[in-house]
Amino acid sequence: MITSSSNQQIKQIRKLRDRKERQESGLFYIEGLRIVTEAVQQRAQIEALLYAPELLTSSVGQDVVSLQASRGTNLLEVSAGVFQALALKDHPQGLAAVVRQKWLPLGDVRPAAGDLWVALDAVADPGNLGTILRTADGVGARGVILLDQCTDAHDPTAVRASMGAIFTQNLVRASFAEFRAWKPGSGCALVGTSDRAEVDYHAYNYPDPMILFMGSERQGLQEHHLQLCDSVVSIPMVGRSDSLNLAVAASVTLYEIYNHRRDQHDRGY
Repeated sequence: MITSSSNQQIKQIRKLRDRKERQESGLFYIEGLRIVTEAVQQRAQIEALLYAPELLTSSVGQDVVSLQASRGTNLLEVSAGVFQALALKDHPQGLAAVVRQKWLPLGDVRPAAGDLWVALDAVADPGNLGTILRTADGVGARGVILLDQCTDAHDPTAVRASMGAIFTQNLVRASFAEFRAWKPGSGCALVGTSDRAEVDYHAYNYPDPMILFMGSERQGLQEHHLQLCDSVVSIPMVGRSDSLNLAVAASVTLYEIYNHRRDQHDRGY
């Protein structure tokens, strides 16, 4: 059992709180029964599983430890004090993991009939990104394409907000220039959102396959983004507020697309 927070492995894991370390190592840290169990069920590449017997009272969590032991995963048994020193929240459950990031190259994205993707430009808030991942999973989307200076999808806040969708959604990183060059050959329609668009998002006939394109919290999609879009829709606002939170707007639109497709299916189209 590791009983010192000065242990080299523990110090290395603690460094994963920093984005630079996550980027350089290709690893990230997750904590809690639900998220670790989801990682195991989705067969994520777990580099190390940490558990504190004093804190891990859940039989589900104990079964996860046994399963990963049988798979030959590197197990790190730590004291309650060491685990609490690593913990991201109060009252930790005694189960955590170091996981290898998984990225899909943009060139490997080949949208097929029925596919729905999300592209995001310069999203700054990791909570928004995690929530969008969660909603994308909820509507059966294939993945999320992160363009230019997006926040880190493996930031602890994004991972927590994704509620496990970080392991079910394909993640892609690309510059806008790369995305622009890829799009014509993708066979996929790009539908953007803008408060300046004349087409109501509820009245639009969403194409298949398609990518929903949304911009940053502060600026939304810029003119060069909109020029790449095949269509642009807007969400009507009738109150005093002139905009929605990005994650909310994405969720509203994604479920509109989902319901549009479900209605078409029910009609036999």
